[in-house]
Parts: sequence; structure tokens; C-alpha cells
Amino acid sequence: MLIDSYIFPSTTIPDHLSSLIIVMLYDFQDRKFQARSLSDNEESIAEVQEVENLLTSFKTKLAAALARYRIKHDALSIYHILPETVRKQELRASTLPLYAWINTCKISPEEVCHSLKGKGYNKVKSILHIDDKVFAVDQHCYDVLIFPSHLKSDLLNTDLFKDYKLIFQDKSRSLAVHSVKALLNMEDDILMVNTGSWYTVAHMSALTNNNSSKIFVCGVQSQAKHPDLKNLFTKFGCKNIEILHQTFLNIESKDNRLQNVKVILLLPRCSGLGISNPVEFILNEHEDTGLLKDFSQGGTSEDKLHVLAQQQYEQLTHAMKFTKAQAVVYCTCSVYPEENEAVVKKALEFQDRGIKVQLYRLSPPVLPLCSLQEMHLSTDKFFRIEPSEITNGCFLSVLTRERDPSETVSVKDVLARAAAKGLLDGIELGKSSKQEKKKKKSKTSLPKASTTDGNSIQMKIAEFLNRETNANANRSETSTTKASLPQKNTTQVVPPSQVRKPSKPATNPLVPAFMKNTAPSRPYERPTHFVRHRPEDRMVALKPVEIVLPPVMLPFSSPQLIRPQIPTQHFYCHWVGPKTVVPSYFSTPSISRKGEKPKENLPSSLLRCRRPWL
Repeated sequence: MLIDSYIFPSTTIPDHLSSLIIVMLYDFQDRKFQARSLSDNEESIAEVQEVENLLTSFKTKLAAALARYRIKHDALSIYHILPETVRKQELRASTLPLYAWINTCKISPEEVCHSLKGKGYNKVKSILHIDDKVFAVDQHCYDVLIFPSHLKSDLLNTDLFKDYKLIFQDKSRSLAVHSVKALLNMEDDILMVNTGSWYTVAHMSALTNNNSSKIFVCGVQSQAKHPDLKNLFTKFGCKNIEILHQTFLNIESKDNRLQNVKVILLLPRCSGLGISNPVEFILNEHEDTGLLKDFSQGGTSEDKLHVLAQQQYEQLTHAMKFTKAQAVVYCTCSVYPEENEAVVKKALEFQDRGIKVQLYRLSPPVLPLCSLQEMHLSTDKFFRIEPSEITNGCFLSVLTRERDPSETVSVKDVLARAAAKGLLDGIELGKSSKQEKKKKKSKTSLPKASTTDGNSIQMKIAEFLNRETNANANRSETSTTKASLPQKNTTQVVPPSQVRKPSKPATNPLVPAFMKNTAPSRPYERPTHFVRHRPEDRMVALKPVEIVLPPVMLPFSSPQLIRPQIPTQHFYCHWVGPKTVVPSYFSTPSISRKGEKPKENLPSSLLRCRRPWL
């Protein structure tokens, strides 16, 4: 319009007033090219008055140029002349909520919520399309609160914002510092690159307030800003910030000050087209004002995009050269893959493999994924948030070094370190998993006789033999009384899983002794005298079970000499079957005595068999 109406070629206004002409032209056409009336209390500014007089003198030509432009682009108004992407940004910006992080150096989140409720604010789960005085806690960052956009002026007048207890900032910066916090140990230092707003540095300091970490900030080349920054950080209550006056690319990776830096936060300059409110973002984050031209056109030129991507690649590869660092967090507000995925993948592909350190790899997001869309966007291990009516766009990538196999740390060492730092709160350290596995194996394996436990085992065997001797003395009072072995000599029996006929009675009265470490493919089956036919004329035998008793040191080896020296031993098996099923058959060795018949109708829950086992 200015060129078509011949204002620029014919005017003598200085170039530094060109921006003022554009702003006043937008206001002039919005008033239908009518002169602005001054109020009585308003003072006239010479430069503003000069530009206004110029536009008034060209108002007919300006109106005609606007009409021709609207017809050419089929636009209802000057607003519709803007690219569609810009109009969508304007629409999202009108509903975009406010994000504020809590300065935990001065106040706790609980105290902030209590103070807001005292001022009439109500806590809700979501503030979307709510016009009341409400607030909500962000799902990704526990110390970030969300407010409706119309409450900004009211909130700025509260003590929480005046005393730097609550700070307005875009959510993308909070996501970046929380990603760094998730990768830190108690004593790790941080290096921040291209932070933009100093609020990001203060937020990082607040999150590490309880640690012994130091935060190094590079790129502050002006020495004159140092006192102002120190004063600002004092107001925030930050004490662990150290400013480096060199640019990041000029800092060597072997710098003695940075040997304890374990995580590097990289916030490079980007196109920023994921931002819905670009003017406010540029002013708050101290970004390049030249981006406004790209925002007005709805995109960035290919040449400028290539330059930005090259700068980002150089900074990321330089960050990966710090051998002591273990992680790099890369964050942009761009929607172009050339500035995001392409830069990260290229840096990972062309790593310097000559350095004797573990290489970097792409790690999954360390932030919680709160929706199906976020899970879908993070399938390739990148964290993305698309621009929407509730948040600006953001891209996050976490690079961590691969674990050195020679430096693997056991669980016991990790617990010991945690206990040394006081993180276990008096919890006793348990045994390692290997010791627990050995303990379980020792319970299920065959018992072994040891020299240290020999006396105790022999005493238990003597008690067992005495009990059996007393039982033989009371043989006349035989009944179906329930009995059980001591716990260590009792074996639980599995229900029968096979259907087979019982074997014939064995002719050998002696039962073969169970040998240690012997595992036959089929257990020894003993004959039985307790036979009971089922109604279906089918016979079902229980599965034999191998019962291992502690070894007994006998002074004789001949069976004829054993019998007079050793009392008769017995063993008991406790079989439990379903109540509705006919009792199954029990296989056991039998040695017939003269005049003694086999006992029948014994309870299915207990079959007590007195037979010698040697």
C-alpha cells in the first residue's frame, strides 16, 4: 500500500520512522482513514504528529491502494490479506492460557495454592474456556501453574508476582529445564547455552536449590550486564549461578571450570514458528526481532532455514565434545524437521569416534506422556508438542552416552550410594539378588551333610528314631489318627496326573535307598496292598514321590546286622484329594506279617503305613 500510493518515494521522513509509519497506517485504515482526535489530557508527540499528517495527506491514495489489493487477493479486509498460517496463529494466541512457574527458592507449591485460594482462585483440572478465577497444575511440570489469559493484569498486581514467587514464562522453557533436572545427580553441574530469557536460568536454579550443583551460563559478553544480572538473581533467591563471558563455541571442552558438568542444555536460535504469539515471545525471550518478517509471511525462507540449521548443528556437535558430560538436552520452538530431527540425527551420525569415551545415543523422553497424541509423536524417541489452543509448539531431544560395560554398577553399589546421600531414610540394605537366588536354590536342592551342622542333624535323626520306637510299642492301639512329620521331613505331593494300573507287590522286602544327586527318568514304583476299585472299573494311582531323608551313618553294611541294631523306621505320607472324588490308590511297599491282614477303609486324607525303610 505504501509503495502503491507513492508515499515512500516522495516522503522525506527518516528511515528509522518506517516502523512507526506501518503501525500508524494499520490504525489509520482501522479508523476508516479518519483523523484521530486528541483528548484534553493527551500530549502531542512531534514525530507521531508528523507521521499522522503525512498519512492524512495521502488518505485517498491509501484507500484506493487498499481497495485494489483486496480485489486482487479476494480479501474481505486487511486481516484476510495475511497468510493463513498467520491467521491461525492469531486465533490460537487469543485463547492461549498463561503459564507461570513457582520459584521454590522463596515459596513452596502448597503455599502458592493456599495463597491463590485466599485471593478467590479455585483449583481445577483444566482451565480451557473457563472465564472464572481459576488455576490448574500442569501435567508435565509439577511446579508450573496455568491461568486463563484474561487474568494476567489481575495476577501481575498480586504479591506473588511482585515478589518473584510466580514468574510468567512460555511452557517450552519449563519443559527444557525439567528434562535437565530428570538427568541430574545431587552433585552434577549444568551448562546452559543460548538461554534467551534469564528467567530460564532462574528456573533451573530453583529446581536445583537443594542440590550442590552449579549452573554455568555462557554467552554474556558484556561485562556491564554482570552487576544487573547478579542483582536480578539475588531477587530470585538464586545462589548457584556462575556467568561465563565467552561464547559457547569459544569455550574449550577441557576447561577446568566445566569438568564436573554432566548435563548441557542447548536452546539454539530457531525459526520459532511453533509460537502462536510471536511478538510477546520475542520480547520475553530476547529473541531476534528479524523473525517478525518471517512470521508475517507465514514461513522462513530456505536460505535462512539452512543458515539456522547449520548453526544448530555446530552448537550440538560442540556440546558433544565435552568428554565429562553425560547428556545433552536439545530444545527448539520450531516446526521444521530441518531444525529438529535432521540436526540431531546428523550430529549422532558424524560423532567423533576417535575420542576414548562412550558415544551418544538417542534416549526416550524423560517427561511424562500425558495423551495419546504425545505418545504417537514420541514413538521415535523425540518429544514433540504441536501448536494448539492451549500451548505453543515445542521439540525436545535427549542425548545420553552409552553405558560402558566395564563400568557397570551393581544394585548393591547403587543402594550404598543412595544410603550415603541419605535417600533411603533409614531403610536397611537387603541382600543382593545373587545371594537371594543362592538362598532359594539351597532350599529346593538336595540337603548336603556338612561338618558344621553334623551334630544338629544327628540329634534330629535320633529324635525321629525314638518317636518311631514309641509308635511300635503302641501298635495294639493302631487307629487312623492324623500325624505329620517335622517340617524339614515333609514333602508336599502333587495330585496325580497319569492314569495307570498299580504294580504287583515287590518280592524284595528291602526298599532301595535313595542316592544323593540321583534323578531317574521315572521314579521307583512300589507295590501296594491297598486296592480299591472305582465304580468305572478304572484304577488310578497317585504319582510316586521321592522323599529324601538326611543321611544316617550306620556302623554296619549287612542287612542282617542292621535289623537288630536299628529300631524299625516308618515314614508317613499325607495325601489330600478332592472331596467329591473317590480316594485314589496309594502305592507303598508292604511286608506281610503272619496273621495280619491289610487294613482297609482308611481315610483318604491320611494313610499311615508302618513299614521298614531300611
